[in-house]
Amino acid sequence: MINKNFYEQAKELAQQRNISLEDVYEIFKKSLVSSYKKIYGNTSCRVTLNPEKNEILLTGLKKVVSEYSEEKNDELEEILLEDAKKIKASAKIGDILEQNINIKNFGRSAIQASKQICVQDIKTKQREIALTHFKELEGEMVTGIVSNIAEKYIALDMGYNTTARISMTELLPTDHFKIGDRVKVFLKKVEETSTEPRLILSRQDRNLLNRLLETYIPEIKEGIIEVKGIARDPGDRCKIAVMSNDPNVDPIGSCVGEGGSRIKEIVSSLGGEKVDLYRYSDNPEELITNSLQPASVTKILSIDLENKSSIVIVPDEQLSLAIGKSGQNVRLAVQSSGWKIDIMPLGKAYDEGLIDIF
Repeated sequence: MINKNFYEQAKELAQQRNISLEDVYEIFKKSLVSSYKKIYGNTSCRVTLNPEKNEILLTGLKKVVSEYSEEKNDELEEILLEDAKKIKASAKIGDILEQNINIKNFGRSAIQASKQICVQDIKTKQREIALTHFKELEGEMVTGIVSNIAEKYIALDMGYNTTARISMTELLPTDHFKIGDRVKVFLKKVEETSTEPRLILSRQDRNLLNRLLETYIPEIKEGIIEVKGIARDPGDRCKIAVMSNDPNVDPIGSCVGEGGSRIKEIVSSLGGEKVDLYRYSDNPEELITNSLQPASVTKILSIDLENKSSIVIVPDEQLSLAIGKSGQNVRLAVQSSGWKIDIMPLGKAYDEGLIDIF
């Protein structure tokens, strides 16, 4: 049977549902076999698709026998030799007799059953493809388009016929999206459901910052620059310790980019979250001093290597900067450097005889 319309629709369907044309063909062939069974009571047929000629061929298959088997074979219908000879004079026992079936003669119920199978199998194939796709992206940064905004979540169109919800508690305080906005999120986990994959998303997860660094700073992706520590107050501020494995590459300058281009992309993706970069060092004094930037350090009074704790003296006028609002600066320094840091103003250290101011 010639059916050019079928092949055109198959191509459109494959594109719309993000499934391969071969999968569409296989699903259609399966549905035809099901319709054949509904009419003839067995699946003894072969479906051949010939896109080059726009042909759909349904062939009934019957095995030529001398007498019927006691057990019914659903896969291959039997025909007695004398009946087979009426169709093909040269037929002999053991032959497979082929007869072309006109699909147009299928009844309404058989056609409806075929359509239902097609619809269900296409949905199943979509779900399988989407699940495989997102499973491969688990633990990575992905991008969605805002399709709906509710009181407790926003819905993102993730592609592959999948819509995901991200809870307001996983968004940043500075996030204010509108329909159509593209949003970068961290894909924490993928769960299989009976409909579409359930994606667990976050913009608060520290790994989102990791993936943004890898995306906008090629030297990090390539291993030339190494991120040694990250601390983050999502939506407000983060501290990142970086080091270069190449003496000719400045880790801070590479991360910032020409004219601040790279760091601006990261800040923009995080809704304006401030990004503090500092140089990592194997020397504890240098590391601790760098971690407290932008505050300056007068002296590291004490270094306890075993417990990784320290006492740091800062100028009196730098005390509030070193500690930060609600202790944020020193807390992020502690988390990113891995060292416990106790801040002491210079005046107090002098009064207690811990330091000679001269």
